[in-house]
Amino acid sequence: MIGKLNHIAIAVPDLESSIKTYKSMLGASVSEIIEQKEHGVTVALINLPNTKIELITPLGQDSPIQGFLRKNPNGGLHHICYEVENINESKKFLLKAGGRLVGDGEPKLGAHGKPVLFLHPKDFNGTLIELEEK
Repeated sequence: MIGKLNHIAIAVPDLESSIKTYKSMLGASVSEIIEQKEHGVTVALINLPNTKIELITPLGQDSPIQGFLRKNPNGGLHHICYEVENINESKKFLLKAGGRLVGDGEPKLGAHGKPVLFLHPKDFNGTLIELEEK
């Protein structure tokens, strides 16, 4: 079902500072900042030859990232994202196998403008998984 690794997301308390660090210390090419109101986050993408790093920070006080940053005030690895051919077929497969979804279970548009779903970390060794349609 899963395809290639699409990105690794790192929650950060200060997006501008993190962008500066990636640019100055690693020479990274970083995208424009993207507000994702539906997900409650602000995002910047670091493009690598084989994947992306997604720097995410809360957008507003109700952001799901707020709780993560309270537990991890310096930030840290938040989730990993795999590509799938068809998000709805993947959802059916996952639910049939006993998996759980985060949120309302309906695909939403992600930072790349494609449908995404999040899988419950308790089903994946404590790791939050995002599925993104190719």
